[in-house]
Amino acid sequence: MRPRRAAAVALRHFYLLRGSVARFLPLFAWVAIDMVLWGFMSRYLNSVATPGLDFVHTLLGAVLLWDFFTRVMQGVTMVFFEDVWSRNFLNVFATPLSISEYVGGLVLSTIATSAVGLLVMWVLATAVFGLSFAAYGAMFIPFLAVLFLFGVAIGIFGCALVLRLGPASEWFVWPIPALISPFAGVFYPLSTLPGWMQAVSWLLPPSYVFEGMRTLVAGGSFSGTSLLWGGGLAVVQVLLASAFFSRVHRHAVRTGLIARYSAESVS
Repeated sequence: MRPRRAAAVALRHFYLLRGSVARFLPLFAWVAIDMVLWGFMSRYLNSVATPGLDFVHTLLGAVLLWDFFTRVMQGVTMVFFEDVWSRNFLNVFATPLSISEYVGGLVLSTIATSAVGLLVMWVLATAVFGLSFAAYGAMFIPFLAVLFLFGVAIGIFGCALVLRLGPASEWFVWPIPALISPFAGVFYPLSTLPGWMQAVSWLLPPSYVFEGMRTLVAGGSFSGTSLLWGGGLAVVQVLLASAFFSRVHRHAVRTGLIARYSAESVS
C-alpha cells in the first residue's frame, strides 16, 4: 500500500468539506446537541437521585463515548457515500488505487472528522457540565482506541454492504449504531440483559468499554486484560470487515456489477 494514495482519498474529502458548510456543520452540530441534551438531563438526575450517584460521569460519559463511536463509523461511510452519490465510484476504481489504499483513505478521513467531534464534545462536557476525565484515569485513551477500531470495522462493513446491494441500501447502514447499543450496554450493566443477549454482548468490543467505564466511576478496579480482549476483538473485526469489502469488490468487478452501479440497486 502506498500511503500517498491513501492520503489522496482523505484529501479529496477534505476539499469537499472545506467547500461546503452543509458537509462541515454535521461534524460537530449533532454531537453538540447530544452533549447539551444529555448534560442537562444528567444534572437533573443528580439533583433528584440519592447522594453519591454521579450521572454526569456515568450517563454523560457514556453518551460521549458512544457518539465518538458513531462519528467514527459515519466518518468511514460518508467518504464512501460521497463517491456513490456523485457517481464517481467507477472512476475511483478505474485508477491504479488498490482496495487497501482506498480503505486506508477512508480511515485517515475518519481520524480527522471524528477528532473534530470529540474535541467539541470534550469542551462542552468539561466546561459546561463539569465532566472530569480524571474519573476514568489512564483507561480513557484505551477506551477511545477500542471504540475507534470498532467504528472503523462497522464503517467498512457498511460500505461493503452498500457496494454489494446498491446505493439504496445505505438505509441499512444508518441504524446500525442504534441496533448495536442495546447489546453494548451503553447505559446499563450487561447483567440486566437476558442470557442470549449477554452472549452477543461479549462479542462486541464496546461492551468491555462501557462495563469498564461504570466500574471505574463506581470506584472499583477494572481488569486491563478484559479491555485487551475487547481490543483484540476490535482488531479481528477490522480485518474481517476489510476482507469482506475486498471480497465484495472482487465480486462486483468479476460480474460486471460495478459498471452497472446505479442510484437504486445492483443485482
